[in-house]
Formats: sequence, C-alpha cells, structure tokens
Amino acid sequence: MNRLKTKLEKIYSEYSKLENTSDPLHLIHQLKDKKDIEVFAFLASVFAYGNIKQINKVLSEFLRASDNKPYRFVRTFSQKNNFIVKHRFYSESDVRNLISLLQFILKDYDSLGNYFKQFYSDEHSTVKKSVSGFSNSLLSIYENNFGEASQGIKFMFPIPEKGSACKRMNLFLRWMVRKDNLDFGLWEFVPPKKLIIPVDTHIAKISHRLGLTERKNVTWKMAEEITNNLRKFDKDDPVRFDYALCHFDMIKENSDYSIKI
Repeated sequence: MNRLKTKLEKIYSEYSKLENTSDPLHLIHQLKDKKDIEVFAFLASVFAYGNIKQINKVLSEFLRASDNKPYRFVRTFSQKNNFIVKHRFYSESDVRNLISLLQFILKDYDSLGNYFKQFYSDEHSTVKKSVSGFSNSLLSIYENNFGEASQGIKFMFPIPEKGSACKRMNLFLRWMVRKDNLDFGLWEFVPPKKLIIPVDTHIAKISHRLGLTERKNVTWKMAEEITNNLRKFDKDDPVRFDYALCHFDMIKENSDYSIKI
C-alpha cells in the first residue's frame, strides 16, 4: 500500500500540471469568468468521449462560435442560430437542444451550481444521489420541452442506479469541486471527499491491475470501490489521484506491475 501511495503521490506532484494534459482542460483554462468556465466545463464533459483530437476540435469550434463567451452564448441562443456541431452519436439536433436546455436552467437559476445544489445534501455520503437527481431532472425538463429523449441525450445524462459509472458527470464534478493546478474549485458547497472517481475502460484496467477494484464491469459500483480504496491514501480528497492513475505508466519502475494496495 505504501509503495502504491508513494508512486501516486509522485505522479500527482510532478505531472498534474496543465502543460502535461491533452484533455479539454487546457481549453477550459483559457476562460477567466467563472460563469463561462462552469458552462463550458459542463459542455466539455458532455463531449468527453472518443478520440481526444475530435473532442478538442468540437470544443474549439464551440469557443469560436461563442467568441470565448460560452455563458452569454447559451443565454442568448436561438434555435434559428446557424451553429452546427455534432459528435459521434450526438446529432446536430441533440447538441442544439442541449444548449436550449441549459438556457432554461440558466434563466431560472443563473448557474449550473445553483441548479445542482437543490439535489445536494450534507447528509449524502457521496454525490450519487445528487447526480441521480440532477440527471433525472434535466431529462424530465428535456422531455417536457422537446419530447422523447434520443439515445444521444440520454447518454448525456447518465443515472447511477441504472449501472452507469457516470464518468463524464463525475469528471465535471471533479473540475467544479476540487481546487488545484487542474481543477477549478467553483462549487465550494460540495466537499471533495464526497466525489467519485471518473472511471472509463483505461482507469478500470489500471485500477484492476493495482488491486483497487476486483470488479470486471465498468459501473458505478466499480467507481465507488476504486474511490473507497483511494480514501485509504487521502480520506478528504481521494479523487485527486484520478490524474495519477490516468498517467500511472509515466514513471517506469521494474516493479510497477506488482504494486498493489
């Protein structure tokens, strides 16, 4: 356990810098206004699947279309706008309706944080119930305004109880809640200790190799198990090791593959 913690700490301290990341974070960090950061970070998390070059291309197109003012762009968006973006199985209609959906929320709550807060309670042990309430509510608003949600829209708003690891939603929460060189710490009402690590197939494979999980399927339960094991290293901020796990093989040691908790 000590050897694994030492390596994770080393990667976190040496490599968790903006210049070392190729994910959408470097685009989000171009923005300075908190409202712009929040809105664009959410959109970035929604698009954060598939080829990283394609993800960054789509997000860059959005920044250009919004003149680097994504909050204002969403608040003033019209379906008559000629903005056209699609990504993998998100259709043009999915993306345009997503922006309109966010517009509804921002009109009534001014920020996504204010909207998310109604689903959060200090009594919750993790963000699981908050994520469920947030996603279910957004899907309900969507269906009331646009009709039945497409598969693309449903993919945007995953539900933990349905088995999803909710990787992209947990990534957004990491960006909003934690505060360091990478994460923004805008949502101070959620303690970092309640976050759940964003898990995709890459994190699942490394975590299984290191003994952080015994589960084979990438689900919310796997994400909880990995997070609970990381709490042994940092009970107040276990998800800070997310980046270290992503880049675990940056530091080569002969015994890497035998390191387990």
